[in-house]
Amino acid sequence: MQNQNENILKNSLRHFKSAFVAIGVFSVFVNLLMLVAPLYMLQLYDRVLTSGSTDTLTMLTVIAVFLLGILALLEIIRSRIMVRIGIGLDNMLNDRVFNSTFKSNLMAANQGSNSLRDMDALRSFFSGNTLFAFFDAPWTPFFIILIFIMHPLLGAIALVGAIAIFALAVATEVISRETYKQAFGYSLKANNFAESSLRNTDVLEAMGMLNAVKSKWHEIHQPSVQLNGTATDRISFITGSTKAVRFMLQIAILGAGGWLALQGEISPGSMIAASIIMGRALAPVEQAIGAWRGFVNTRGAWGRLNTLLSTMDTASSSMPLPRPEGKLEVDKAIVAAPQSNQAIIKSASFNLSAGEVLGLIGPSAAGKTTLGKAMVGVWPALSGSLRLGGINLSTWAADDRGQYIGYLPQDVELFSGTVAENIARFQEIDQQAVMAATNLAECHEMILKLPNGYETEIGQDGSNLSAGQRQRIGLARALYGEPALVVLDEPNSNLDTAGETALIAAIKKLKQQNATVVLITHNIRLLNVVDKVLVLNEGKVKDFGQSDAVLKKYMAPAPVSVSHTQNKKTS
Repeated sequence: MQNQNENILKNSLRHFKSAFVAIGVFSVFVNLLMLVAPLYMLQLYDRVLTSGSTDTLTMLTVIAVFLLGILALLEIIRSRIMVRIGIGLDNMLNDRVFNSTFKSNLMAANQGSNSLRDMDALRSFFSGNTLFAFFDAPWTPFFIILIFIMHPLLGAIALVGAIAIFALAVATEVISRETYKQAFGYSLKANNFAESSLRNTDVLEAMGMLNAVKSKWHEIHQPSVQLNGTATDRISFITGSTKAVRFMLQIAILGAGGWLALQGEISPGSMIAASIIMGRALAPVEQAIGAWRGFVNTRGAWGRLNTLLSTMDTASSSMPLPRPEGKLEVDKAIVAAPQSNQAIIKSASFNLSAGEVLGLIGPSAAGKTTLGKAMVGVWPALSGSLRLGGINLSTWAADDRGQYIGYLPQDVELFSGTVAENIARFQEIDQQAVMAATNLAECHEMILKLPNGYETEIGQDGSNLSAGQRQRIGLARALYGEPALVVLDEPNSNLDTAGETALIAAIKKLKQQNATVVLITHNIRLLNVVDKVLVLNEGKVKDFGQSDAVLKKYMAPAPVSVSHTQNKKTS
């Protein structure tokens, strides 16, 4: 399986083997038709000018124009085939790249959207004309042989020129590869830093941090600019040198051809034809040097995508499982942050029956959020198990598992789209299910007051809504589809009294629906509705049991006495 993953990109390209063969066949005829111009010049100088026949000139011109029209048609066809390869490759890989990028970010690999940019670079490379240089380059020896046939001296000049330009191409690779690689590394860091900073523009503005953050970005970004400039300068030097070498070769071959013509060893037409053929022989190498930066970037994108897909590929199929009961079983679970072996949750064990409400409490950095993420399958356990309805969460496919789980994280993230789309989790909108979720979360009236109700555009990161509105819509999203397990992490952090009352009502309704609810909170009003309490400290379960018994041990009387009095009066 590992070897298969390592060759995902190569295997994908193999699907287009027939298309590449077609391009190769068309390239044969394209390169043969490249001889039309030198042969026309040869006939023009050696026959038409000596004979003075306008009929011959007319016939040669008609034939040349016809053949050049075929050449243009073949160029168009092979370009269109190449575009189809790029599009097909993108269609074949985009799902897997997107899923692998998602998994990479889930595992805290900070991939961002760079893999998607790499996929764009790969598609552009295979859709562009740069790749034709690799199909045309094998014809360089053929054209040089033709020049040798015309005269060995002309062939020797062309051969020396080809070797010189090829050496310049190799030099391009040597002097630019490592520099571009370092430049991309700095560019990646700078882009990730900018993306993360710009997501917190209100903080930057409120505390006057913009200039400081900008200075930090410049510090990371500037090496990328300098290294890119250095590599580009070097390639520009080689590109200029290549042009100079080509022009000198043209002069050399024309000069040598003129001398040979004066000696009567070749005709003037052969001199002109040899010059044109040599230009065609060296064109692919020149084209490759000119597009070297794009080639280097594409090669880097290929390597990064190959690494991503081989380590994070999520292509798998599993049999859909029936709706589970809300029974949650945690057995000696050890949980660590992604890409870390340092345990945050240390051998946690407890069970919840369907319909029970658990209050998860503990000091800061006790591991409450980590345990919450493990209970919804976001962070798998290093050892031990977490089971919902008897199904191991770590082996349950996310697309199947997610429909039975509701999750409201501390930082509520909504996505660009409508309110209805967000609540329906961007699946096909079931209006009854959306209404059921908003009624359960008691935010239906709030949504109706938005400019376009359920069709209101939320904006990037929910920017068009207040924090409280985002939290209540996030709660409705968590309750969509009547999940068997609902985990709410500080669900009242942005709620007013009315919102908190609605939240308590929603928890009671979930209990009636036999859904299991986990509340990560210290709010006494919310803890009054829980059945059991679990106390975490330094990642270990310090206490677990019925709420009344546990809360008496850990809740100080002074801070909660007023709330207890108010709750008794209201009850």
